Amino acid sequence: MRPVIDGHNDVLSHLHEEDAPDGAILDEEAAAITVPRAREGGLAAGMFAVLPPTGEWDVQRTSGGYEIPYSPSVGWEESARTIGALGARLFRLLDAAGGEVRLIRDAADLDTCLAGDGLGVVFHFEGAEPIDTDLDALEVWYAAGLRSLGIVWSRANAFASGVPFKFPSTPDTGPGLTDDGRRLVKRCAELGIAVDLSHLNAAGFWDVARIDAAPLIASHSGVYELCTYSRNLMNDQLDAIASSGGLVGINFDVGSLRADGGDDADTPLSRIAEHARYVADRCGVDHVALGSDFDGATMPAEIPHAGAYQGVLAALEAAGFASHEVDQIAWRNWRRVLAAAWS
Repeated sequence: MRPVIDGHNDVLSHLHEEDAPDGAILDEEAAAITVPRAREGGLAAGMFAVLPPTGEWDVQRTSGGYEIPYSPSVGWEESARTIGALGARLFRLLDAAGGEVRLIRDAADLDTCLAGDGLGVVFHFEGAEPIDTDLDALEVWYAAGLRSLGIVWSRANAFASGVPFKFPSTPDTGPGLTDDGRRLVKRCAELGIAVDLSHLNAAGFWDVARIDAAPLIASHSGVYELCTYSRNLMNDQLDAIASSGGLVGINFDVGSLRADGGDDADTPLSRIAEHARYVADRCGVDHVALGSDFDGATMPAEIPHAGAYQGVLAALEAAGFASHEVDQIAWRNWRRVLAAAWS
């Protein structure tokens, strides 16, 4: 069985919202990603996201599409409390799971999990709201194990503007990084925190690219040419990611995959392979990976949880990827790019 590194999941936020016990990740039925399901599907490690408070969503249907306006931004104090609670849950989870779940701090830890010794957790913020503009909190969270940071979720904060959920739409939806955002990106590179560009709008993406501090990473995104969704990446963004030595984690969220943008679980795994093939043909297979968004979005019915990962790899093979290329997409590319970002 091939090991898998997954660029994004929301299991920590899911378990927190469900008020699940600290050891729930050992229970197969507790979430899409659990230790038994990871073992069944070959999941070795992944970016485990925590999300600041989001408020209520108001989906507005339009002719042939939809829009979810910006969720109101929340204050630093409220975000810090929420992420503090989620971080505490993570560390209690690590204690409860013993050696079956491991916190990843560097490439050596990642290699341990790839060798089959525990499920690896790369601690990730999906939105930098809990970080003050003096960046003092960033230092503390790095010491606690933060190794991946999404500057924004789909809204604006003190550092940048996220791209709102909208179909059809381009990612060109607002202003770029603030001055504090530029300092944040540079400090992440100095510390060795991977910066994730999924959910960031086009102007912010290009601001990060111009800083040229580390490989460009979009942990859970799709291809705009195949699905004209605001969260997906346009060709020039794909080219910039490849030029930087970075990668795209192909999102399993059906709304990121389907040409009609529909939230329909009756979406074949071949759609994931089609997005992977597009990036590989345009940029090279070195720049393709997986970023499921488990426990945070609608998955294709054929991959309801982490136990089914090998089905995605089979779909890649069916799409013509050679065995060594499937290995690259499954884990090797993430291993290389994360090591570069953390160095």
